[in-house]
Amino acid sequence: MPMLYAVGSSLLSVAAFGFTTAANYAWSGLIDWPVALWFIAGGAGGGVLGIRVATRLSTRRGTLTRVFATLVILVAVYMAVRTLAGWRLS
Repeated sequence: MPMLYAVGSSLLSVAAFGFTTAANYAWSGLIDWPVALWFIAGGAGGGVLGIRVATRLSTRRGTLTRVFATLVILVAVYMAVRTLAGWRLS
């Protein structure tokens, strides 16, 4: 599967799960709508920008894969550092 399709498929599944969770919270009255609208607007703007960047990077063989792998590694390192710092504080 091309990386561009993998990223799109992943985002679609995250959106589907997020929507069902958000609907449950909305049904329960647990959403601060002004804050939620800011997040939705930011997500929509970021999505449009992300589509343009991903499409441009996909034309350069392997670049999108390297960028995606780098982001995954950076997030993993960040989570590991936060976890280890939390263990020291406990």
